[in-house]
Amino acid sequence: MIDPTLFRTDPERVRAAIRDKKAGDPAIVDQLIALDEERRGALTEMQAAQSDAKAAAREIGILMKSGRKEEAQTHIQAQGTLKARVKELEERGKHLDAEFSELMLSVPGLPHPDVPLGTSESDNVIVHERGEKQTFDFDALPHWELIERHGLVDFERGAKVAGAGFPFYVGKGARLQRALIAFFLDRAADAGFVEMQPPLLVNADAARGTGQLPDKEAMMYEATRDELFLIPTAEVPVTNFHAGEIFDANALPAKYAAHTPCWRREAGSYGKDVRGLNRLHQFDKVELVWFTRPEDSYDALETLTAHAESLLDALGLPYRCLLMNSSDLGFTQSKKYDLEVWSAGQQRWLEVSSVSNFEDFQARRAGIRYRDEDNKTAFVHTLNGSGLALPRIVAALLEAGQRSDGSIDLPSALASYTGFDSIGA
Repeated sequence: MIDPTLFRTDPERVRAAIRDKKAGDPAIVDQLIALDEERRGALTEMQAAQSDAKAAAREIGILMKSGRKEEAQTHIQAQGTLKARVKELEERGKHLDAEFSELMLSVPGLPHPDVPLGTSESDNVIVHERGEKQTFDFDALPHWELIERHGLVDFERGAKVAGAGFPFYVGKGARLQRALIAFFLDRAADAGFVEMQPPLLVNADAARGTGQLPDKEAMMYEATRDELFLIPTAEVPVTNFHAGEIFDANALPAKYAAHTPCWRREAGSYGKDVRGLNRLHQFDKVELVWFTRPEDSYDALETLTAHAESLLDALGLPYRCLLMNSSDLGFTQSKKYDLEVWSAGQQRWLEVSSVSNFEDFQARRAGIRYRDEDNKTAFVHTLNGSGLALPRIVAALLEAGQRSDGSIDLPSALASYTGFDSIGA
């Protein structure tokens, strides 16, 4: 949620954000301005009525003490009318506040000035590209063929049990998953992140706090009987860990790392891009969440991105970093980098991490503040990033490590975690 004073101080900036993000009709700003004026007017009127009621009460007290009871009775009747008016205005104010807050949920976060304007993914900016793309003197296979050859993942039995997009990882495939999770978590701990194991379901308030509601409800699986949602990312429960709280001045930055399975409906995803591990309904991810003071958040964004890149460096995977343009920026984000690894078997880039600064957008929704050295409170800035998402990392590792005899070499960094350095000699 953005600062509501922006509707009075800089409404055109809000309209531009809605246009640039393709996040609805900018005319909503005019509706919010009108609502804001109406609710502030109601508040002023209510405060005036309260003041008049208090003045009447004081006058009644004076008259009663002086024995002027008949005159006091007239004031008592007037005070009753004022109290009724105050109650009426209170109810009107609550209604207007609720209407304003509900409409505010449709307003996206404001892009940072560094974010390039764009209309499609072709307008994303390549910040840098690192590592050498693998070349082979044989016909390289895509990961789904390597998976089938070595029995690493069973898609058909997963579909039998839960549906397409819910695979079984088997044998060394399961070991590789576990190894990557432990490797990513250990690297996060070394970087100062506190490990956390969060709930895998959240309520609507938590989903609303991080911006999944009302923007992404169609993408989430819902446990309707209990009015809970399966998490699409650990960002949701971990960010809400501090919902409604105030950090002490010396408690920031606060940094957390969590591995969870994630569930996404991925509605509308069809075609060749969904083959194998490219796009799943259930997948594992290590998520990094960062709470910081506003003045430190963009340095934190660069540090968080560098950490995610260091994982790819350690795995020896070529990758590129993209600065996302305004139309490819999420509803909640102010600035975002995407990291993509090179898929040697598919000859294309695969996204494995998004690293985002939300500024105070999530903090305002979730009520997360900090108290500074002068005992004043302000909203924190929140950031998160995938460190990393597993399916496409596994796909890239299998494709990059394949050899002409059909075996697959794995990065040396994982050997102590997997207990093996190759698959299928």
